[in-house]
Amino acid sequence: MSDPAIRRILVTSALPYANGPIHIGHLVEYIQTDIWVRFQKMRGHECHYVCADDAHGTPIMLRAEQDGVTPEQLIERVWREHRADFADFLIEFDNYYSTHSPECRHYAELIYRRLDAAGHINRRVITQAYDPEKGMFLPDRFIKGECPRCGAPDQYGDSCENCGATYSPTDLKNPRSVVSGAAPITKESLHFFFKLADFEAMLKDWIASGPIQPQMVNKLNEWFAAGLQEWDISRDAPYWGFEIPDAPGKYFYVWLDAPIGYMASFQHYCDRVGLAFDDFWRPDSTAEVYHFIGKDIAYFHILFWPAELTGAGFRKPTAVNCHGFLTVDGQKMSKSRGTFIKARTYLDHLRPEYLRYYFASKLSDGIDDLDLNFDDFVQRVNSDLVGKLVNIASRCAGFITRRFAGRLADTLAEPALYAEFVAAGDSIADAYERREFGRAMREIMALADRANQYIDEKKPWVLAKQTGAEADVQSACSMGLNLFRSLVLYLKPVLPGIAAQVEQFLQISPLRWADLARPMLGHVIAEFKPLMQRVETSQIAAIIEASKESPPTGTAPGGPLADDPIGPTITIEDFAKIDLRVARIAEAEAVTGADKLVRLELDLGGETRQVFAGIKSAYAPEDLRGRLTVMVANLAPRKMRFGVSEGMVLAAGGGNGIFLLAPDNGAEPGMRVK
Repeated sequence: MSDPAIRRILVTSALPYANGPIHIGHLVEYIQTDIWVRFQKMRGHECHYVCADDAHGTPIMLRAEQDGVTPEQLIERVWREHRADFADFLIEFDNYYSTHSPECRHYAELIYRRLDAAGHINRRVITQAYDPEKGMFLPDRFIKGECPRCGAPDQYGDSCENCGATYSPTDLKNPRSVVSGAAPITKESLHFFFKLADFEAMLKDWIASGPIQPQMVNKLNEWFAAGLQEWDISRDAPYWGFEIPDAPGKYFYVWLDAPIGYMASFQHYCDRVGLAFDDFWRPDSTAEVYHFIGKDIAYFHILFWPAELTGAGFRKPTAVNCHGFLTVDGQKMSKSRGTFIKARTYLDHLRPEYLRYYFASKLSDGIDDLDLNFDDFVQRVNSDLVGKLVNIASRCAGFITRRFAGRLADTLAEPALYAEFVAAGDSIADAYERREFGRAMREIMALADRANQYIDEKKPWVLAKQTGAEADVQSACSMGLNLFRSLVLYLKPVLPGIAAQVEQFLQISPLRWADLARPMLGHVIAEFKPLMQRVETSQIAAIIEASKESPPTGTAPGGPLADDPIGPTITIEDFAKIDLRVARIAEAEAVTGADKLVRLELDLGGETRQVFAGIKSAYAPEDLRGRLTVMVANLAPRKMRFGVSEGMVLAAGGGNGIFLLAPDNGAEPGMRVK
């Protein structure tokens, strides 16, 4: 088996937000990263895995106030909970820290000062909604009032959960601050902006070097085509975060110091173990740096983060690996259905290895969403882990311990077969390296099938009844256990807890990739004990039941249809009057004085329309540029305070947010939606 030269690798996962528990959707990323890191360490590489809680921002400040604790107390409590959940899911960080740390403040200020000194920071006055009683600027989601269309009370400033209407906060009747109840006013404030466009050429060259998955490159090209916009990196007091140097009352926006948390956690780790920080972060570093993130935060990690690093004199990441979202039984995770499952709730009922293996079996190097189908989960775990893997050891170990005092044979019964298992390691290692974990699991289970086939052919339980066949029994069972050990070695990045149990049972040192070449011969093993139990459907039912959130007393069960019933029936002639067209968002910008509105310039393939859409709470304007959407093209123009809106973009909305509709690949601006 080939083994590349020793590499120096730093790996990070996105920082979980410090105002809530870890759930199984989060775990996709951390399990994926942990598997890759464990594989690198098993190969003998110097690999360090760091992470931290994202501990700043308005939601944390308000949550702490709601709970009657200080922000420091809140983030300390959540940090301990997160650490426990990760540890019990066998996610092994070398350092788990917090962005609310002296190291993070140091690097945030350092990077900002260097960017500012180089002319990459702009300052200008903007207008925002303001709570005069609380004395704070209001994010969009913190404004409520009466729907301007149906009059429903207690609706958010961007959309009505009762009738589905979208609008600007200024359209709300009797608007109020969610924080204090006061009527919001508009107020001007000086803000600080990072000039991302200064780094466009660098970013294009870097992306061309191959650090990004092809699916993300296509998206990035859309952002480049729309033009790179300045990024607001400041927030006004009161705000929970780090104050901007020489700017009293101005704070770094949470997304400014969040990725800097990677550096802060690594610095803390370096100080603790004696590593040199600059060996990994200086511009000419030969070390490798990998970020594992969800595709929803790619914009920050693939554009802003490399630009910040370059502008401040640090190296760029070797690669940014994006993954998709988790659905459960084909649907978005839901508290009412019991599929919004906290990590701790899962652990109360099942071993972590089951979910680790299932995720691994479904993960690839792409950004497609991953579905947790519980029927498939039960079948796959029971079939692969219990029926195939553990079955090998349970069929062989008893004969060795009872008849041969635990001693394995001195020679291999089938050296060619064992060589096949060893040779498979190169392909399996390649799959791990490329993050094609699903391929790795398939190849490993194919080997497990071959091992079970061998045992079926030799039938040690039959040989044991034959006089003079003792040596054949020892030989066959020893061969089976050597094949079992190789399978566990290949699965160790995914099943570290099971691997540790097997290492105790086989009485061997912790398995490393190089151990494949050396079979266990003349070796004494311990008594076999069951390694895992089958998953029962009753355990899944218990997890779902424990995860359900009942609706408030006196209310009917919720859901999109319950909250917003289907309207009166229309005819095909009625529908034919609506002209729906595919449009490309050529430009998007926030509307001054309207906290919920985004002004869109829509390209219809020969004609441009201006549309005001109440979607700012769900989308940053810079994330919209270049996207395809669907608009009502023949809607009568509507004169608004900010200008004339010449149509309407289509979006789904409700209590879970706003979701802009988009056509499938291949659609072009101007195409009619039929």
